[in-house]
Amino acid sequence: MQHIRTGFLAALTLGLSAVIAQAETKIPFALDWKFEGPSAPYFLAIDEGYYGAAGLEVEISEGKGSLDAIPKVATGAYPVGFADINSLMKFLDQNPGAPVTAVMMVYDKPPFAVVGRKSLGLTEPKDLEGKVLGAPPPDGAWAQFPIFAKEAGLDISKIKVEPVGFPTREPMLAEGKVDAVTGFSFSSTLNLKRLGVPMDDQSVLLMADHGVALYGNAIIANTDYAKAHPDEITGFIKATAEGWKAAIADPGKAVDALLKRNPAADKTLETERLQMAIDANVLTDYVKAHGMGGIDTDRMATAIEQTKTVYEFKTTPDAALYFDPEYLPGDGGLKID
Repeated sequence: MQHIRTGFLAALTLGLSAVIAQAETKIPFALDWKFEGPSAPYFLAIDEGYYGAAGLEVEISEGKGSLDAIPKVATGAYPVGFADINSLMKFLDQNPGAPVTAVMMVYDKPPFAVVGRKSLGLTEPKDLEGKVLGAPPPDGAWAQFPIFAKEAGLDISKIKVEPVGFPTREPMLAEGKVDAVTGFSFSSTLNLKRLGVPMDDQSVLLMADHGVALYGNAIIANTDYAKAHPDEITGFIKATAEGWKAAIADPGKAVDALLKRNPAADKTLETERLQMAIDANVLTDYVKAHGMGGIDTDRMATAIEQTKTVYEFKTTPDAALYFDPEYLPGDGGLKID
């Protein structure tokens, strides 16, 4: 089994001073979603000076879904972003030669999930048949639902899909207007909890636990920018890793950094959301063994094959187009444990 720079986070020793620039380079960063718990590590990296030590002035913008950052980065409006790598595959197939690729894996285990309510008869994948599934069209989890359905042996024709907006997704489930929704596990579950649906009434079907080998969200970069500014991209990756390491060590402190940008957020809820992302999506057994940031090529090949079963590529899929390890620090990175 071959690993792509899997030791990225195995040995970094805060050597960011080596890339300090005299004047900080401004680098806008496009998130996939709102300023919530899982985005806290990036704000912590700003406040703790990790980006600054890399000579970067990072400005973070909210997103509107897992696909949102891809065109922003591909057009050059943003040099870096955070997006679903599976959606990136399809984007590059539909836009051959677009200057965008993933450079750092963050969600080693994707949070793609179907979240339902036990009181509405939803406890396992087969229960979706005969039910109403609420799915926002731009949702990354919905984009991968066909693979989940195939792996779980579901008859999609027996599932009524109701297109819903992100703001109405969880409220509709809380009100019983749909039986389940697609979404990120750490988002939908806690949004439902906030709406009064107790956790013990929630059924979380994580797609990765039902045969889906896909990766999740990654740091993506505009390839033209990256080629012209390789040190900035590597510095951004290093500092991002430092932010995640610090957030894992102290999630509450990370959420404090988030609250500075989103004062309306609930600290307890967002700390719980961040911890869920850390435990289920970021700090996996693979990351503990090999470090954060890289990918396993065999698993990536399986992910591509699974995607081919539900999506007809116009061109031959090529993993090298979707993930470029060139900008991962050559000296390894942070050992996360």
